[in-house]
Amino acid sequence: MDRAKATHPHAVTEMCEEGARLYANALRTGRIARAEVDPAPCLMEFALLHPDPDDAGWLRPVPPSIALSQRLNPLEREITERRRFSIELAEAFEPFMTLSALTTPTTHSITVLEGSARINAALDLATSQCQTEMLTVQPSGPRPERSLHQGLERDRPLIDRGVRIRTLYQHTARYSPEKLAYVSHFTDGKVEYRTIDELVERLIICDETVAFIPTRDDRQVALELRHAGVVRYLIKVFEFMWDRAVPLSTGAPYETAPDGITRIQHSIAKLLVEGHVDEAIARRLGMNVRTCRAHIAKLATALGSGSRAQLGYLIAQSGMLEQEAE
Repeated sequence: MDRAKATHPHAVTEMCEEGARLYANALRTGRIARAEVDPAPCLMEFALLHPDPDDAGWLRPVPPSIALSQRLNPLEREITERRRFSIELAEAFEPFMTLSALTTPTTHSITVLEGSARINAALDLATSQCQTEMLTVQPSGPRPERSLHQGLERDRPLIDRGVRIRTLYQHTARYSPEKLAYVSHFTDGKVEYRTIDELVERLIICDETVAFIPTRDDRQVALELRHAGVVRYLIKVFEFMWDRAVPLSTGAPYETAPDGITRIQHSIAKLLVEGHVDEAIARRLGMNVRTCRAHIAKLATALGSGSRAQLGYLIAQSGMLEQEAE
């Protein structure tokens, strides 16, 4: 019996084809052999059949009106209880509503969001209200399939409303099958993707009114920012990076600089001189630590360095950072 039930994992509102057929037959004939019901154990689970008191080998159907009433009664009780609760909530907050009306309305300019559930709920609300443009900075990195699916479900309604979306990735995103697959879902002219050497952290801005930034590396705490000055500042930061980024549609940026060292190694060299550790460099450039260290080894070989300390000195002496600035 347990094995059979496992093949019917549905709710009563999604009656399986076999269960619907057997229940209809039982209603027409007034009863049904117990053995016939074996392929559809859901009928007993949902209390649509009950044992025949005159013969244990047969089952009798519960009239649909009674079955429906049995299912509706708990829902109606829950609705009544929720209505009562909503009235109590309104009464509890009514004195404060009066006080609030006496002062100038204000909006919390900074809200701390803890936990992915609350962060996603705030993002869903902001994007559902977005009407003009959404700007996003999305550092590369492993994202679970569920996260990618949530992103797709969040972006589609925006595009349907005609909202413009601009997204920044690191250059390494050009070699990520998952990222390219995600981008392929959106070919509308209002959706633009560009890549840049390095990004510090994630950023989402909606309609120049609200921005979201993480405050921890595990992204389990984020800030929702609604201060107009702060949001305008973050938009300027985004535009600064956007102007220096390369459209994803133009193909990969050139790999090797005039000095024979790859562009990615130039970026690593700059971060090394600034004192960043391998993990931080990898995160900012959107690659794993092993790949980052392989690039550092190639850079050391190209400059003839025998140690990490010497590598920083040789980078400074080579003049490559001045070339990068130009």
